[in-house]
Order: sequence, then structure tokens, then C-alpha cells
Amino acid sequence: MNAVVAYLDVAATTRVEPRVADVVLRWMTEDFGNAGSRTHEYGARAKKGVHEARQFIAGTVGAKTEELIFTSGATESNNIALLGLAAHGEKTGRRHIITSAIEHKAVIEPLLHLQEKGFEVDFLKPGPSGRISKESVLEKLRDDTLLVSLMHVNNETGVIQPVAELANVMRKTSTFLHVDAAQGYGKVPDDLKAPIDLISISGHKIGAPKGVGALVVRRRGWDKVPLEPIMFGGGQERKLRPGTLAVPLIMGLYEAAKIFQEGQPRWERAAREMRERLLTALGKTRFHINGDAEHAVPHILNVTFDGLNAEALIVRLKNQVAIATGSACTSASYTPSHVLMAMGLPEDVATNGLRFSWFPGQVADFGLEELAETIAHMQPEAI
Repeated sequence: MNAVVAYLDVAATTRVEPRVADVVLRWMTEDFGNAGSRTHEYGARAKKGVHEARQFIAGTVGAKTEELIFTSGATESNNIALLGLAAHGEKTGRRHIITSAIEHKAVIEPLLHLQEKGFEVDFLKPGPSGRISKESVLEKLRDDTLLVSLMHVNNETGVIQPVAELANVMRKTSTFLHVDAAQGYGKVPDDLKAPIDLISISGHKIGAPKGVGALVVRRRGWDKVPLEPIMFGGGQERKLRPGTLAVPLIMGLYEAAKIFQEGQPRWERAAREMRERLLTALGKTRFHINGDAEHAVPHILNVTFDGLNAEALIVRLKNQVAIATGSACTSASYTPSHVLMAMGLPEDVATNGLRFSWFPGQVADFGLEELAETIAHMQPEAI
């Protein structure tokens, strides 16, 4: 048994990179000024740092500096994007929204709230591939469709959704496109440079601290997305997200984004190598992959092992590897995965899907063969 438990749950969160931790500490203890303070050098340095961070992070998705606001993470960004459009929808009579049944709860729950307020929401199902087709979205598009909200990368299966293709079509319509990019930001960078109106970003999926993220609000020419604030007080972040800016966390996100951009090709190669090693080792078990492996990020793999209960397997493997049954936000629940159920998979498959997710450089060396042997010998008619 390994002394170190291998951490294969980076889809839930990543470890803060050492370089990032040093930057956060500096902005907490040395350059600790309030970016809103205008009367001294401490505030000026903080304001300058935040501007540089905003400029760089916006640039990673091809947006302008003024089109990015900082938030506490993708959940808050999603809420601002979705609930912030409600007043415009009510005023214009455009109360129809298209989304998918495989979205994170941070999108589904705000949309259910809007549904209670009289909005009509279509929840599209992807089928066994786990991928929503562009055509299925366009088929549902109506004159009164206010918004399409589609995640970039599914947090349970790792399947990449066709957001870039959709963005190029949606830009020619009056319907706005929101993309929850919590899992895809940095990993599939070119997709997010497409003309997506609203992009939610999370820091702690790329080695930044928890509690920081961003929302890109991209203009269409001179026209702004007609968002209204859902919180009030102070007027920070273009009056869309009030409150004192968390300068240390913002600078941590900035540093993490720089690290990721510098090393993305190397990260992707290493992630693919890890995927191949894991699949080779699991070859001695009986399993199947949930979702379209041809359209997936390299660092997330969702599998169901024949004849095995996922929770029992997690308990058995707890001293070897840290893995999960799905979203960290719902992992306390033992109900079938809403993502796998929406894909039309049998209930026993949806209940027992396991997610392996890794971050090259953050995975301690451990025995994949030993892991596979443990799983194989737990299966009925052990091999």
C-alpha cells in the first residue's frame, strides 16, 4: 500500500501552485493595499496589479480588458450572467432559455429559479456521447429566446461541448450565449476565443486559490450585454459585482493563468500520457468509459466497473487514490449522477460512475498496476 494517497480529483479542485502561493502571500502581507484607495501608494500598487491581472486574463480568451470582471468563482459568475439577464428578458418579452440537462448545479439551479419566475427553460439531453450537438440547440432557437447557456467541458465526463461552433452562429442572432468554462478555461484555450458573450471562469481548477474567478462580458460591437446587478453596494467591477476586490486572490489567479498559458502544450502532452497509462493499467479490469472519448479533455476519465459499487470501491481505495463519483458539490448524495442519467445510461451505470481526474505535476508517483489489481480482484469472478 502506498504511503502517499494519489490525488486524482482535480476536477473538484487543484493544489495551489507554489509560485501562486508566494504571490498571494506577498499581496496579503506586503502590498496589502485596497485597490479602491486613491490617496496613497499602497492603493495605487494594488490598483495597478489588478489592472495588469485583468488585462492578461481577458487576453487569454481574446477579450478586451474592460470586458472582464472579477468574482468569487464560476458559481457567482454564472449567477450574475443568468439572473442578471432576467430583467432584460422580462422587459423585452424574451423569456425562453436553452440549456442542457448535464450542466453543473451552479447553472441548473439559477435557471430553475428563473423557471419559477415565469421563464421557459429547455433542458437538452445529449444521449450516450455526453455531447450536445450544435444542431439540437439551433432547432430549439426561437424569436423569443433570450439566452443559450452551455458548459464548455462537462465536470463529470470531461466531454467538450461545441461552444466555439455555436458562438459563431449565435453571434448572428439576438440571442446571447453564456458558457460555464470552469473546467475548460486554460485547457482548451482556442474555444474560448470564439465570440462568446458571457464566459464564467474559476481559479481553483488551474492551481489558483479557491474563492476567485471572473466573468467575461463581451460586447457585440458597441452594444453591451444588458446585465443588471444582482447585488448592490460600492459600485465596484462596473457596478455588476460590488465589494472590495480580493487583491491577493486576483493576483493569485493572474499568476496561475500565466503559469498555465506558458506550460499548456506540455501540460496537455503529460495529461494524455497519464490517460494512456491509466487506461492500459485498467485493461485488466472490466469497465467501460462514460462519454465520447474522442471529444474529451485529456485529464478527466469517467468509468463504470462491471459488477462494482462505486461507493464501496472508493472506500476500498481510500489509502491508494483520491477519486470521486462526480461533482464535488453533490458528492454527499448517493443518488445516480444527473449527468449520466441525462445521457440515457442505465441507472446502475449512472449510480456507479467513477471520475478520475489528474493534473500533471500534482500527482504523486503511485502504482497504477497495483490500483488495477485491487479493482480487478473486487469484481465478480475476479481475474
